[in-house]
Amino acid sequence: WRGWEGAPYSTLVPSDEVTISYRHGLPVITLTLPTRRERCRFTVKPVLTTVGAFLQDVQREDKGIERAEVFATDGSKVSDGTLMEVLLMNDFKLVLNNTAYSVSPPVKDKLSSEHATEMEDIKSLVHRLFVALHLEDHQIRRERELLQKLDHLKEELLPLEQMKARIMETADAKTSRLLWVGLALMSTQGGALAWLTWWVYSWDIMEPVTYFITYGSAMAFYAYFVLTRQDYIYPHAKDRQFLHYFYRKSRKQHFNVEQYNKLKDDLAEAEESLRRLRQPLHLRLPIQEISDKD
Repeated sequence: WRGWEGAPYSTLVPSDEVTISYRHGLPVITLTLPTRRERCRFTVKPVLTTVGAFLQDVQREDKGIERAEVFATDGSKVSDGTLMEVLLMNDFKLVLNNTAYSVSPPVKDKLSSEHATEMEDIKSLVHRLFVALHLEDHQIRRERELLQKLDHLKEELLPLEQMKARIMETADAKTSRLLWVGLALMSTQGGALAWLTWWVYSWDIMEPVTYFITYGSAMAFYAYFVLTRQDYIYPHAKDRQFLHYFYRKSRKQHFNVEQYNKLKDDLAEAEESLRRLRQPLHLRLPIQEISDKD
């Protein structure tokens, strides 16, 4: 009888002569070599191997094979450039010399179900091998990068820290001086009221004066609350005045507070990353070795 495209074939071999199984997720094609009469296995990579490459491997194993072709079930020839992944999706005919083999690949869904556990084990093994081979090098390289970043941030912060210390010293001195001036004014006010009460006028005259002074102080405290939305508490008022002097002096000295705060945040983040990196459970090193590094 004549096969596809009028090519004569002497025999049509049943499908059990060519079997396809899967090992470690890769298809293994087992067939009997025509001239050597030996069973031979061919492991192919579906997404990389083409039909032409597979047929060349078969011919290399059996030098007596002069003709090797693959046909679809409808009789059309499969191109040598077709990927094996596409070929294994449907039944096909494998022709070696004058012998045609009927091949039925296993169902893909069934295959995935049978080998899912084995593939998961392989993935887990590959992951553990990667961690064992590359994690420590990655940790050491990351630690070196963080140390270099810390040195760079500290160099940038050093002049800003010195300028900030001078500005804070000036602001603190002005705030303290203002507090002492307030105490002196209150003492002077108390002494003046006492002098006016006992030596110049009488209490009957000075009582309304002290009342309006007290009422005026209450109005001043209320005005402070309206402007600042804070109660007039001495520590809070002192801190507010300190910040007022600090920012005014910073503008005069061209001290960039936003840049300073950003550098401080970056420094804290880098130090925290380095601390977490050096933890024994993360670095997978003995505690003694971590102590030596620190």
